[in-house]
Amino acid sequence: MKLATFRTPNRSAHIGIVHDGDSRLFDLTAAAAKQDGGSTLFRSMLDLIDGGPPALEKASQLFSAHAADPEFTLAIGSVELMAPIPQPRQIRDCMSYETHIRQSGRGMRRLVAADNAQELAAIDAEPLAPLAPVYRQLPIYYVTNRMIVGAPGSTVAWPRYSKVMDYELEYGIVVGKTGANITPENARDHIFGYTIFNDFSARDQQSMEMPGWLGPGKGKSFDGGNVIGPWIVTRDEITDPYSLKASVRINGETRCESTTAGMLFNFEQMLVHMSMDETIHAGEVICSGTIGNGCGLETGIFLNDGDVVELEFEKIGILQNRVVRQAG
Repeated sequence: MKLATFRTPNRSAHIGIVHDGDSRLFDLTAAAAKQDGGSTLFRSMLDLIDGGPPALEKASQLFSAHAADPEFTLAIGSVELMAPIPQPRQIRDCMSYETHIRQSGRGMRRLVAADNAQELAAIDAEPLAPLAPVYRQLPIYYVTNRMIVGAPGSTVAWPRYSKVMDYELEYGIVVGKTGANITPENARDHIFGYTIFNDFSARDQQSMEMPGWLGPGKGKSFDGGNVIGPWIVTRDEITDPYSLKASVRINGETRCESTTAGMLFNFEQMLVHMSMDETIHAGEVICSGTIGNGCGLETGIFLNDGDVVELEFEKIGILQNRVVRQAG
């Protein structure tokens, strides 16, 4: 099942099932209101997730009973998609791909070197640094701003304090069951579904922050920068999330073609680690980190004003956004 959050013509937020080759949207909120007088299970995506398997079963029943009813079915192009969870309960973003970790270190050094041709040449002549041992010892992650999530199809406003804007090819899980001290044997039961994440990054700002050892701040946190979508694909639809094709296109030009294979720690292992003596809540989003060569920091080609960025993941969909510089 593919589940989306969208705005109705009166600007209310509803949730729905994406179907018919991703071309149509069944309005779960409206169908439940008519049949059950407004079931609280479908007021929001978080309500549906909190409802657990019974809520998904109820959604399936509503779709089976009313999918042919034009009152509840909309063309996907006729609605404004929101992030599937406009305000997740938490967003945790990892560093899971060795190629990205090793190449982004060099990319950050090149960014700091700026136009110093001699220094840039020296950096490029060096072999890639080996992976630091810590990345194989435990899943490395940071917590980012859950209140500034951008929507699929939205225009991302380039922060005024930055001159170097970047995209990141990531996907993630939505947690479906609250728990602490999750075991490897039941970790997958805590995954509700999968979605795409574009961790837009102000790289020049990030390069100033990272030497402070506290992780990215304004390099990652600006309104609309944490983009999630276009929807959530429930766990049962993707039997192997670790072999999906993944790609980046900028203005229709392919910049990266890869797969989700090769994570240093998979999502189940992340859940085990993150939940050690800490409750992980249903409705959290946990992201993979950037797939190798899936950002400008690695390739040396950053975004320009007006660029359209598309991240595509097999079995999930396409997350598209436009980046525009702000005046002043």
